[in-house]
Amino acid sequence: MLRRSLVQALRVATIIALCSAALPCAAQGANDNGKPVRIVVPVSAGGSADKLARILAVKLAERWHQTVIVENVAGGSGTIGAAQVARAAPDGRTLLLGGEGVTLNASLFKRLPYDTNHAFRGVIKAVVSPQILVVRPDLGVRTFQDYVAYTRRKPGELALGLPGNGGIAHVAHEMLARQLGIRVNYIPYPGGGPATLDLLGGHIDATLITLAAVTDYVRAGKLTALAVTTPYRSKALPQVPTMAEAGVQNFAVESWQGLLAPAATPSDVVERIYRDAAAVLAEPATLAQLEEAGFNVVASNPRDLDATLTRDLPRYAAVIASAGLTLN
Repeated sequence: MLRRSLVQALRVATIIALCSAALPCAAQGANDNGKPVRIVVPVSAGGSADKLARILAVKLAERWHQTVIVENVAGGSGTIGAAQVARAAPDGRTLLLGGEGVTLNASLFKRLPYDTNHAFRGVIKAVVSPQILVVRPDLGVRTFQDYVAYTRRKPGELALGLPGNGGIAHVAHEMLARQLGIRVNYIPYPGGGPATLDLLGGHIDATLITLAAVTDYVRAGKLTALAVTTPYRSKALPQVPTMAEAGVQNFAVESWQGLLAPAATPSDVVERIYRDAAAVLAEPATLAQLEEAGFNVVASNPRDLDATLTRDLPRYAAVIASAGLTLN
């Protein structure tokens, strides 16, 4: 693990220019008044986004010699927290820990308190990760084939927790359900943490969730993992098959998480935050911690993340329209 982490660290380091020691904070000048940097996580504490945000906050605070706080602003399927960042001063002191929800919500909601096309700009796509389908061990479901058989035998009865109404897990499972002809009872939560806790407590039957949110529980045997949504197996849980290996053809979903800033944030500020965040992600200890949790570190630059946002908006709009999903 350590050797792979060192190799990965060197690879990530080649795509960044390490921030000069003369740049002690995210936006030199803007933060001279000593105000803390806020990383807004638009879901409840305890999920994969929260884990990533807190790792970044600790490491960036050390690098900047400045307070970096993580603020969980749950509700509205992520739109309440996103709106706070969209309205924030574009000075580098308020960042959004975002993912596919930024683009999904543009199509799921008829009206949003911000224009997704013009509200944000990418800072760094930090990680990518599979979604993973897990069930409570006493459900009697051991494989993905068992899961399909169960949902066909009892249509609409299996309680599937969603880490957000209309999030990537919701869209991915709806795509899966339509392809396989199955039906479940969706139970939305304000984040992956609450959904996982209810699954561990036996209050729901299953969840489709970012792998890093449940890695430890699968290893401990507290949850049973059935399949991951990516074309590749996870290094963190290599025993878990892909959907393709489980018999689902032409189905692949990969989640991403990263930092975004208000759209008017100056490019030099964005570049400084990117370089420091990428340097943090390249540290062997941080890299090993994230890989162990189930993340794949990519640390791609602001232009790459902007391109992802531009590409995903029409892509997910088509999927959501086809599935007939909408949120009011």
